[in-house]
Formats: sequence, C-alpha cells, structure tokens
Amino acid sequence: MDFQGRLKQANSRLRTGKVGVAIELAGKRLCLRATLPPRPGSSKIGPYQQRLFLGHHANPAGLKLAEVEAKRVGLLLEAREFDWADYGATGESRTVADWITAFERDYFTRRQRSAKTETTWRDDYMKAFGKLPQGAVLTVDLLRATIEATRPDSRTRKRVCDCLGRLATFAGLEADFRSLKGHYSTTTTEVREVPPDGLIAETWATIPNPAWQCAYGLMAAYGLRNHELFYLDFSKMPVLLVLDGSKTDFHRVYPLYPEWVEQFGLNCPQLPPCTGANNSALGHRVTRAFERYAVPFNPYDLRHAWAVRSLEFGLPVELAAQQMGHSVKVHCDTYHRWISEEVHDRAYRVLMARADRPQPPSGMA
Repeated sequence: MDFQGRLKQANSRLRTGKVGVAIELAGKRLCLRATLPPRPGSSKIGPYQQRLFLGHHANPAGLKLAEVEAKRVGLLLEAREFDWADYGATGESRTVADWITAFERDYFTRRQRSAKTETTWRDDYMKAFGKLPQGAVLTVDLLRATIEATRPDSRTRKRVCDCLGRLATFAGLEADFRSLKGHYSTTTTEVREVPPDGLIAETWATIPNPAWQCAYGLMAAYGLRNHELFYLDFSKMPVLLVLDGSKTDFHRVYPLYPEWVEQFGLNCPQLPPCTGANNSALGHRVTRAFERYAVPFNPYDLRHAWAVRSLEFGLPVELAAQQMGHSVKVHCDTYHRWISEEVHDRAYRVLMARADRPQPPSGMA
C-alpha cells in the first residue's frame, strides 16, 4: 500500500475512535490538525483549528509515531489539559520553502490540477511566494516586511497580501494584513484607449499569415482571451463555444459583428499549431504574434472592443458578462469605464430611433 493509503487508514482509525485529531502531510513531514486552544500571547479568545507540527518524516515509521501523538493530543484536549508549553517552538523553525511545499500539496488536494489551476498557482501564488527568502524561518514579521516592500495601492500589493495571508493561516500564524492591502481595484487602473472597429478590420487585412489572421479575426469577432483560442469548439458556428480548461468554465459567445464571421473566414478556421505548458504560455504565443505582425494594439484590446461593442448592439449586460466568461461586477467595473461619450451618444440614438420605444404621456386631460 502506498503512503497516501496508509495515511487515510490512520485518519479513519482516529475518526472511528472519535479522537478529534487528524494527521496531515506538510511537505516531507507530518503534522496534526485539531481544534486547539490559542497559543500563548494570542489575541484569540477560544479554541480554533490549528496545526501542530511534529517533525516526523512522512514515512510508515513517522506515521505510526504521528498516530500515537494524535491519540495523546486527543486525550489531553478531552481532559482540557493540553498545554502549548509541551510542544515548545514546534513548527516555528520550518523554512519558507517547507511551508510553500506543504501549501502547494494542500492546494492541489482541494483543487483538481488543470490548466486553469496551474496558471492560478504559478501566476498568483508563486509570484507572491517567490518574494519570500526561501531559506528563512516563516514568521509574521517576515510576511509583513515582504508585503510592505511592494508598491502601495497596487495590484501586486493586493495580490501579495491575499496570498501571504493564506500562507500565514495555513501555517497557523496569527496575521491580519487587511490594513496593508490599500485601495487598489480595477476601477483605479488607467483608462484604456480602445481601438475603433474600422482600424480593427483594416489591421486584419495586413496580417500575412493565414492561421494568425484567422486567430486575430476570432479574437476581434468574439472578444476572446489570448489562450481561449486553443479551447474552442466550432460545431455551433456562428455561435462559438469556449470549452473547459480555459480561465473560466464553458461559455457561449456570439459574434459582434456577425458579418465578420464570413469576412474573416471564421466558419472554416485554420488556427496556428501552438503548444504551451499552461494558459500563460499559450497567451504569450499570441502576444508575440501580434508583435511579429506589427498589430498596432495589444491582443486584449480586441476583447475590450467587443465589450464596448456589446453596448452599442444593445446586448444586456448580464448576457455580455456571461459571454465574456466573468461576473457582471467585473464586466461593469472593468469595461464600462472605457466607454466613450461618442459610444454613449450612438447607443442613445439607436434606442431613440426604435419604433417600439416608450412614448411620453401627452399631459392632456
């Protein structure tokens, strides 16, 4: 039997015995998880879920010792005789690298490994964890100093606060970094200049590679994220299906403009044969192609243009958000700030020209 099977059996015995303590992997070592009283000097009032690090290796011999210790801790808790002093500084000497390894194992125990979760782990968690000195002992002061070294009110500061806060919670450290997050949000970012639709169509004609011309056309007509090009199902064209494995779950997208489907040859797509270890790598291939063919704006600008265009077409915001694969709040916070006065005026004129629009009361008795 492999070690994971032995660990499950040990925890099953502990549950059957109503011990109230579980054994967990923490990197190459074992720890106990239980509802324990606050550590000395803690601001907590009552018991809460914490981890107790034993130092036992994650092997059959270490597992036997951990099971014995779990039963002992369970008895102490039941008798209300558990004392942190009996464990000294257990767990406090583990390095940053040890904790990250344990956190990663726990993260992918709770989430299936996929292109989406791998990208989140690498682009969010590891970028934040990489700012920590890997050989240092993990402490609240170290985490706080790492956060304070980032630029205030920035996206990086917010992300580092979130990720290091989760690492602190996982390690059983009492830390509250909310006051350091600042005031960053998508509404504070610089307003983007969205390319006009005429320029988007003209640029399509300048791309000499047929496969990348098709990729550009799909992004323009359907507002795709870079990597979503490689997760598409064309069986319902002109409705495009974005499959699981992209950043978000499966969703349908309708073309804006529908005429571009024929004009750009999207009914018989020929996409570039790109490969990549994850979504980020695939997306980078698209960015490099735009640079190679001198496209005068970024790939994501095509997505932003689709979002603005959806207003002009009168597409309800709930449907536009679903087709872009995000929430209504994200849609409004991110894209509605980029809608120009000209777009508002044009949308208003279209609405007022409708024959079935509401008419004002006459005011006559």
